[in-house]
Amino acid sequence: MLDKNIKYYRLKNNMTRKALAEAVGVTPMNITFYENGERRPSMGVLKKMADVLGVTVTDFLAAGSTDLQFVHGKFRKQSGMNSMEQEYVRAYVEEYCGRFFQTVDFLGGIKILGDVPVTGSIPYCDDHEEASRRLREYLGLSRNEPVSSLTDILENRGIIVLFMDISNDHFSGMNGTVNNIPYIVVNQNMSPARIRSTIVHETAHFVFSWPQSMSEKEEEAAATAISGAFLFPKESVIRELGYRISVISRAMTLTCREYGISMFMLAKRARLCNVISSNTEKEFYVKASQAGWRKNEPDWDIPMEQPSLFRQLVYRAVTEEEISVQKGAELLKTSYDSVVKACYI
Repeated sequence: MLDKNIKYYRLKNNMTRKALAEAVGVTPMNITFYENGERRPSMGVLKKMADVLGVTVTDFLAAGSTDLQFVHGKFRKQSGMNSMEQEYVRAYVEEYCGRFFQTVDFLGGIKILGDVPVTGSIPYCDDHEEASRRLREYLGLSRNEPVSSLTDILENRGIIVLFMDISNDHFSGMNGTVNNIPYIVVNQNMSPARIRSTIVHETAHFVFSWPQSMSEKEEEAAATAISGAFLFPKESVIRELGYRISVISRAMTLTCREYGISMFMLAKRARLCNVISSNTEKEFYVKASQAGWRKNEPDWDIPMEQPSLFRQLVYRAVTEEEISVQKGAELLKTSYDSVVKACYI
């Protein structure tokens, strides 16, 4: 893991190989050799790199599962992320999964995660309402009830959900597989409603079997539409708002809270379900923009999604004495005391 850790912390610090090499006093080619596992840096160079990147030598030497095969999803062509930022997201996923699967190995192997979900198992259909119902059925949910914790539902299905602290507003999420197990990585610095819609959007990408003739733009639009129909089904739209209304009011934020959606999604779903006219929808967008909601819509007290599977596995490994408290703290990158507090009375 030394090679992957060096690369991960360099990308986390937004440094090029050339910049790190100059700061440490080696050539950029040497950094490439270190990150590719072709050479091992001396302890002196390792200490210099640790100082430059604000970590410890122990961080570089931290172990993790290495026998992992990743298939990362694509970044949208207009994502606004440069190549190094994209590389950092992939490195983050690989570093996290290295720790995750090491914990899984301590507990007896992949069987503890249950049946591996099959990707691309649902045929795509043009009817997004029907597609959303198929996605709910795939996840074992009822047709139209509010969904409380998406992360709990996905993790119980064996899907890995990662939250990433990244400041780039252009990045919302990405999906892929690790050893054929689906993962979703999400930018945690978004509103609760946007996080939820992103989780469903990325889930749709790997659950459906998309037509080869469909363009990337068309698939993105379809995944977005399915996400909206999934979170706020047509039957729920009519039950909550009525068959026909003439205004989107602030009182509807109670519905947003119940279904974990933004007012923008509520308005869009109301229009798609013919509950409001296009003029009413436009009037809402104008007023919402004037209120500054396009950039900073209130969260309406929607609970924040929070992945817990990795944490639960580490705590289980500690309490079953498969690993020490210190090892548990290293895996979770947290304090010794916090693991003790979580695991023992």
